[in-house]
Amino acid sequence: MDGTLEDGMHVRHRDRLRAAGVEATALDALSWRRVLEPLPDWWHDHGNALYLGAGASLPDHVLAALITYPVRDVLIAVGSPMDWLSSLLVGGDGATIFLDRRCALTAGELYCGGGSSIVLHGPVVATRSAIVDARNGGTIVAQADQLWAADVYIATDDMHRLQDRRTGERINPYGAHIRLGRHVWLCRDAVVTGHAEIGDGAVVGMRSMVRGQKVPPNAVAAGSPARIVREDVAWTLDDLP
Repeated sequence: MDGTLEDGMHVRHRDRLRAAGVEATALDALSWRRVLEPLPDWWHDHGNALYLGAGASLPDHVLAALITYPVRDVLIAVGSPMDWLSSLLVGGDGATIFLDRRCALTAGELYCGGGSSIVLHGPVVATRSAIVDARNGGTIVAQADQLWAADVYIATDDMHRLQDRRTGERINPYGAHIRLGRHVWLCRDAVVTGHAEIGDGAVVGMRSMVRGQKVPPNAVAAGSPARIVREDVAWTLDDLP
């Protein structure tokens, strides 16, 4: 992605990222530059802002898709080279996205709806085709040191309303909040959705679904719906005997 850059991040944008859950140390670790071109005039006129950290980038096809729909007050800060990112789509006004340095999302897809936010602190290693989806509203915040195997799906919820026929009450949540603690391992095909919290050092097993649940720190959750199958565990990136 080639274009014109402006040094520095506006204080109101920094404050907004902090309010969304971005750690101050993550913001301070990078020199931010605001992308001016090749973004069209309407992008800036509508109060949108895209920042890149030193060495960060977005693929041309991702940038082209980002400006497909007219949105307002969108704030995106990217701190890593995102050469292998498949998509980053914004579906409404007021969306906030932060991707820290040392985030690797091979063939990953990010979706953020109006008034929603996605915050990924690095390092994040998503081996292939992770989907992070906040189109339904709400927030997704991941602390540092994430390992996500292939085809992980993290979503505030589905975009379609499911309701009780008698009362009209919505059953699936709108605007859910998901928080992943530090040093979390999501195994292949794991799903985290609805109001959910994954504790520090926890593991979500292969093809397991955490929906509207809390997984304690240093625990293994498995099954669909997930249940705690082991406690007081520690995992490492190294495959040791």
